[in-house]
Amino acid sequence: MKEALREAYKALVRDEVPVGAVIVWGDRIIARAHNLTERLNDGTAHAEMQAYTAASDYIGSKYLQECTLYVTIEPCAMCAAASFWTRIGRIVYGAKDDKRGYSLISKNLLHPATMVKSGVLEQECGSLLKNFFLNKRQ
Repeated sequence: MKEALREAYKALVRDEVPVGAVIVWGDRIIARAHNLTERLNDGTAHAEMQAYTAASDYIGSKYLQECTLYVTIEPCAMCAAASFWTRIGRIVYGAKDDKRGYSLISKNLLHPATMVKSGVLEQECGSLLKNFFLNKRQ
């Protein structure tokens, strides 16, 4: 998760919503990503989406069932649904997203075989986002 936080800080420096993600295969990080929605002018350029694409390219498969996604915030419905199609084996996230997290809509957005762990470095992940939006409102 610390590596995902590093990615989130890269987004923060670029004035993007500070969300970071990494995908691990075995003991190796095979994808690193952060939000690029502003830079790419693309509402779908979330950290998770960028990471899925990079990881699939790295291993040469659309399926990531042997991989773990680490992301600083609970995936939104779009990113959770995309994880279904990648068949990612595990999702580990930091802070819960009480406004747009996938669990608000349905836990069935994930593939049935995907395992989920939440609350990893929750305080650090959540504070980064909260402070970003507080500063935007001022």
